[in-house]
Amino acid sequence: MRIRPSRRRLAMTAAGVLVAGGMVTVPVSMAYAATACDVVYTTNDWNNGFTASVTLKNLGDPVSSWNLGWAFPGNQQVTNGWSAKYSQTGQNVTASNEAWNGSLATGASITLGFNASYTGTNAKPTAFTLNGTTCAGAANAAPSISLTSPADGATFTAPANVELAASADDADGSIAKVEFYRNGLLINTDTTAPYGYSTTGLPAGEYTVQAKAYDNAGLTTTDEHAFTVTGTSATSVVTPATLQVAEGGSSALSVKLSAAPTSNVTVSLAKTGDADVTLGATSATLTPSNWTTGVNVPITAAEDTDTTNGTATVTVSAPGHTSSVTTVTETDNDGDTNPEGAYGEEFLELYNKIKAPANGYFSPEGVPYHSVETLLVEAPDHGHETTSEAFSYWLFLEAQYGRVTENWAPFNQAWQIMDQYIIPDETQSNYNPADPADYAPEADLPSQYPAVGGKLDPSVKVGADPLAAELQASYGTTSVYGMHWLIDVDNVYGFGRCGDGTTRPAYINTYQRGPQESVFETVPHPSCETFNFGREGNGGFLPIFIGDSSYAQQWRYTNAPDADARAVQAAYWALKWAKEQGNQSQISGTIANAAKMGDYLRYAMYDKYFKTPNCGSPSCPAGTGKDSASYLLSWYYAWGGSQGTANGSWSWRIGSSHNHGGYQNPFAAWVLSTVPELTPKSASAKNDWATSLTRQIDFYTWLQSAEGGIAGGATNSWKGNYSARPSGVPTFYGMVYDEKPVYHDPPSNQWFGFQAWSMERVAEYYHESGDARAKAVLDKWVAWAIANTTVSGSTYQVPSTLSWSGQPGGNWQAGTTSVNNSGLHVSVVDYTQDVGVAGAYARTLVYYGAKSGNTQAQTTAKALLDALLTHKDDLGISVPETKADYNRFDDVYNASTGQGLFIPSGYQGTMPNGDVIAPGKSFLDIRSFLRDDPDFPKVEAYLNGGPAPVFTYHRFWAQVDIALALADYDRLLG
Repeated sequence: MRIRPSRRRLAMTAAGVLVAGGMVTVPVSMAYAATACDVVYTTNDWNNGFTASVTLKNLGDPVSSWNLGWAFPGNQQVTNGWSAKYSQTGQNVTASNEAWNGSLATGASITLGFNASYTGTNAKPTAFTLNGTTCAGAANAAPSISLTSPADGATFTAPANVELAASADDADGSIAKVEFYRNGLLINTDTTAPYGYSTTGLPAGEYTVQAKAYDNAGLTTTDEHAFTVTGTSATSVVTPATLQVAEGGSSALSVKLSAAPTSNVTVSLAKTGDADVTLGATSATLTPSNWTTGVNVPITAAEDTDTTNGTATVTVSAPGHTSSVTTVTETDNDGDTNPEGAYGEEFLELYNKIKAPANGYFSPEGVPYHSVETLLVEAPDHGHETTSEAFSYWLFLEAQYGRVTENWAPFNQAWQIMDQYIIPDETQSNYNPADPADYAPEADLPSQYPAVGGKLDPSVKVGADPLAAELQASYGTTSVYGMHWLIDVDNVYGFGRCGDGTTRPAYINTYQRGPQESVFETVPHPSCETFNFGREGNGGFLPIFIGDSSYAQQWRYTNAPDADARAVQAAYWALKWAKEQGNQSQISGTIANAAKMGDYLRYAMYDKYFKTPNCGSPSCPAGTGKDSASYLLSWYYAWGGSQGTANGSWSWRIGSSHNHGGYQNPFAAWVLSTVPELTPKSASAKNDWATSLTRQIDFYTWLQSAEGGIAGGATNSWKGNYSARPSGVPTFYGMVYDEKPVYHDPPSNQWFGFQAWSMERVAEYYHESGDARAKAVLDKWVAWAIANTTVSGSTYQVPSTLSWSGQPGGNWQAGTTSVNNSGLHVSVVDYTQDVGVAGAYARTLVYYGAKSGNTQAQTTAKALLDALLTHKDDLGISVPETKADYNRFDDVYNASTGQGLFIPSGYQGTMPNGDVIAPGKSFLDIRSFLRDDPDFPKVEAYLNGGPAPVFTYHRFWAQVDIALALADYDRLLG
């Protein structure tokens, strides 16, 4: 999923900002009437070189092409650049538009950038011209700011009270405001000096704080410090941060300890706030036996006649232990804020089951698990890992809850916890967008790593990254604001944070080795590689995946774009519903963060190595500007950098060449290009997402089979290494059709769940926009899906495994409106009662049926929901499922079949628990902790020749999809 790039040794330490007017003589081809402009020029300097970011804003009449000119004051020499064509004569420089960014409307901005060399002093240009006309206005310098507290690298003890303080000044104006951010979340705005904010009760963890100064002209400067909060020497009492209790109902407060006590510990519970909220006990006893499972203390909310959601605070403490605080919200059932129908009540019932601490959907830190059950192997290999997918579903759940109750605190809290635990905060101050990464080919089989796949080849030319400069200009940081896809919530593996072995949740990764690598063939490894585990001190886990002459300590993260796009979806609905209530100000900070996430999500639009379309060999042209964009949501984007200083300082970013029909989200593209509050800051983001919206609907149309199902996808890198394309296979904007993109074990095109997920997004988009092209896709898909669905009372079946034949009927390029797909076919191999897929499918039918008036869609949705509700249990809704694939737990590598865990010859290392990683080991051998799981005897009996085990799982995403389907049906149809 990621490739480490070349080790760039760029120590960018100085920064400068200048907005210029004045006059300089630069040759240009033409001038325009009523031309006016403004320019912001910033640099990151090192030794005898620098990277510049130049933002041009058109203040005059619209232009269809532009030439930006300036004169360097010294001996600066442009060496390469992006988002413009550069020419230099002596000190005079002209930057001319690329074919894709020549049009600048009045008020529009474009950000370009370049690398340059210099000796002596890197003084800034004093004036700029646009098409021969001087950019008007006096020169204005950006403000200065310095974080004076906390000190960079400071350490505090939990629960920590940390004072934030900053000094700010503007040499040619005044300071308008100073914003303070913690881990990317805006926490305070100060308009008068002294600038500061007090943060209290911070738990143990890694933190980054930023102070951002705005001057009276709108220019900004940011200073950033990092600090650490460590746990106390005493054990902590652990409770959930928030808890919801339905009025007239009850729940339970889960009380645990963070470490095993040597004897019984009596904890005290004290409540303040809403008198309707009462505790069932004022004390609980935790023992050396139950400290980790915890004690559940009943908590109830009395019926009342008001229409507000009362809150109470419960403080849980014990002598010699750090206390814990839980905010309890009473979910009101009076007035018009609640659902009016039975399905709305079912939503609240399921919501309360998901949020009840005793039911086990959330960790003590408040992080949603992938599933309640721990022994679950599918994409995550343990139920108490979690994914960015789960976080995006949680946001959706809390958005719907905010609609019902007008209580938006849980929605904001979900984003804050997401920000804290699954959005990395490492910076890439030395990133060079002109050379974003080193090329490494993918291989077909895990057994070809690292000899063939993952072998670094810096001789292959990669394209330029056109987003980095404008993102840095927009947000004043070199961090990437996107979720990593996978974390080990309970630190089951024991990697901890950057090799410390203990900090939880911990960033991890698994898939690394080509399309044939199933979950049973993965080697879990830490996202921050410090060589503390694996082959200790000698590459850690890297030699399993990467072919290199030496290995450097590093960190690397991988984003799943469908999850970030789903977070944007959830933010849209939260904004819409909060506006209807007049409560939008309560979530404005979270909505701004969603727009920011959408800005960075554009990396998913780009080829893995920023190569141009129609790439049939590693030597194909490297991209310049945005010509390497597909404008689709690819399978991932990734970023990383060096850890420590032993091997210099370098960083990298890549996209992905593979585009799957199931990952697209035209609704998110529509939101990011049309909703003002969710339009990203970057100058080109709105247009990029508008292009993506059209391109995604094109993609669905091109991939839609004769029956109606959506086929696999397309890739710009055949076989993952830009191999020559197979003859006779059609292309989509230069990308070749791929029946099963990304992974083959099992084939990525066979799961009906991708169909339901993807079409649900299309249905939401159609419902809100009325787009006729989206409706045309849905008309055909819904008819096919319903024809393959049966529901009778509590019994239901929806498609499960799909089989494909044929291919799209022709190439799709600019100007194409349709192709003849009569030769592209799908058939249903078998059926399922998967509750999550049924929930997502029902949501699709609800949105489509509500907008189109299709009564068959409406009645099928109701029938599915009614059937699902007959399968309630104490934790939610579930049905038994047989896990025949668990026979692969003990598979060792078999060269004749290519299956089983492959470890390269000569490699031997250990997992943190001592499990040996070496040739001849199996999935279970390097996860021996699974043998201690209470459900493992069923798997063991199967491995010994018994029947396939049957489990009843409660996946977080599945429960939320059902809950959302219930609420949507109640809101739109019920």
